[in-house]
Amino acid sequence: MTEAVTPPPSPFDPPAPPPEKPRDAAGGITPADVRDGAGVALVVAVAGVLLGVLWVWLAPRVQYVSNGEAVFLRDTESESRIGSDATFLLLSAGFGLLSGVGTFLWRRRGGVPLVVGLTVGSCFAALVGWRLGLWLGPTSDLPAAALKAGKGVPFDAPLQMLAHGVLLAWPMVAVAAHLGLTAAFTPKDPEPDIEWYGAPYPPAHAHATDPSPEPPRG
Repeated sequence: MTEAVTPPPSPFDPPAPPPEKPRDAAGGITPADVRDGAGVALVVAVAGVLLGVLWVWLAPRVQYVSNGEAVFLRDTESESRIGSDATFLLLSAGFGLLSGVGTFLWRRRGGVPLVVGLTVGSCFAALVGWRLGLWLGPTSDLPAAALKAGKGVPFDAPLQMLAHGVLLAWPMVAVAAHLGLTAAFTPKDPEPDIEWYGAPYPPAHAHATDPSPEPPRG
């Protein structure tokens, strides 16, 4: 019987392609990554309660006064109403920075689920802080508050948010901080080795093996 003989590889044959790395059906996202993202969203969302409490405590107060018939601003030139938005903005930016850095320190490898969880949790936390602050602050029933305070006695106005765009401060700062730290401190993947297909260039002395004929002599 004649055995099949495998011919030796030729130097002119292209190299075999590298084996493909196994991937799961989710494109590299594992159930553990999804759980981490959900955990980040939950923890950050709960932190919105602290935002609401601090907003009520630190926001400047706007005071009204009643003459028995109508309610007026006690100080018409006061900038306290704008200061309420500024306080919420600064607090949200601080919480966003803390949540972004904390998420990075907890899971340095990053990943799409973490970013999604951080974004969703930050948006929900900003909404929780806003609504909770309005609920914990002075009542929004001005006639009842004026009647309770009495004629000519100033009383605190309810918290107001004039620029609702400040609600985006927490998610924007959190995602920017997390992505910046991930890009700066996460180890990069090694670059693949470049392999040349085809035969290598022949050495320089390969052309000198066959000497050229000498010219005829006369």
